Amino acid sequence: MDAEATSLTSPAPTRPRALATEAVHAGRDDLASLGLHAAPIDLSTTYPSYDSRAEAGRIDAFAATGAQPDGPPVYARLDNPTTARFEKALATLEGAESAVAFASGMAALTAVLLARASAGLRHVVAVRPLYGCSDHLLGSGLLGTEVTWTDPAGIANAIRPDTGLVMVETPANPTLAEIDVRAVAHACGSVPLLVDSTFATPVLQRPVEHGARIVLHSATKYLGGHGDVMGGVVACDEEFAATLRQMRFATGGVLHPLAGYLLLRGLSTLAVRVRAASASAAELARRLAADPRVARVHYPELGGAMVSFEVYGDPHRVIAGVGLITPAVSLGSVDTLIQHPASISHRIVDEGDRRASGVADRLLRMSVGLEDVEDLWADLCQALSDGAVASPAARTQEASRRRGPSGQESQPAGR
Repeated sequence: MDAEATSLTSPAPTRPRALATEAVHAGRDDLASLGLHAAPIDLSTTYPSYDSRAEAGRIDAFAATGAQPDGPPVYARLDNPTTARFEKALATLEGAESAVAFASGMAALTAVLLARASAGLRHVVAVRPLYGCSDHLLGSGLLGTEVTWTDPAGIANAIRPDTGLVMVETPANPTLAEIDVRAVAHACGSVPLLVDSTFATPVLQRPVEHGARIVLHSATKYLGGHGDVMGGVVACDEEFAATLRQMRFATGGVLHPLAGYLLLRGLSTLAVRVRAASASAAELARRLAADPRVARVHYPELGGAMVSFEVYGDPHRVIAGVGLITPAVSLGSVDTLIQHPASISHRIVDEGDRRASGVADRLLRMSVGLEDVEDLWADLCQALSDGAVASPAARTQEASRRRGPSGQESQPAGR
């Protein structure tokens, strides 16, 4: 056989799969053996027991170690095949050893905090802004945690012997401020860094690759992607995942299998959705930055489908003026949503803390969907006309134009 024929028949060199490919195939490894093409939904809450002693041993082992159970399922609060597929897929996309899913993003964060507190590490160092409910949970003391708020440069000095966690959100909600994950992870030393990566998704950043040990997602947002499922998920190493599974088993914050199915299905289009919405968001951010009715635009360097902007006029009138865009909480859906953080998502945060972290009273947050960008811009322009006023410089220029050369304000013909 000649060299050319050999090259044609030799197996291609192995290479890592692209993220878009993994999003379609990860977590579905067992489907062929089941004779299936699409992932099934397992809604059973319990399973037949053929050997009670063996089953009891498995439950005891799980309660003691939190290790992923071997063998057939036992009870839905312990494990579920549908949820496990979603967890495996998300861990693959984040480049983590494991992932543990919960009923919501806040349930996931609660489990992380309780897991660290159970080891006697109740102190948390955190950087604002965070999602409003995350901020409230940390600062309220509801879980017995104590929080020190700082900026990224102050993290190393804020760490104490009982610090169990450093928490940041990047891009941050709602200002879209970005944090250098690698630099912060270095400052953390041996203390685990948790990154809330809900806005970025693994399409835009993978914090584990930069030193973060815990990655948190509100799966309700981009991972689901269609506004019809609620969930949360933590990607981390297997050792911490085992602790989280124990916490989930004991506290009951499990993800429903139907939600697990919808989230797994959502992951298959994640890369396409995020990239398409990000392209529209970048264009809208560019146009908003040039609009005299807009005081400031926030858009992250890494991109993404979130845009925040401050208006000169009344933000509530802008929201009331949209027609195509939906005034609603949440984000990451296929349709575009807009809301006023100071009175909705961050209302629960102390007013002084909120403003100090950049959440201005005239700030609007927009989650860009998959509509045509020209339709979205037309809707925004109408809403801005209804609710905003021009910048001071633009108002001065317009007044000068109306006065004309004589210095007297000109009147429109027929007035």
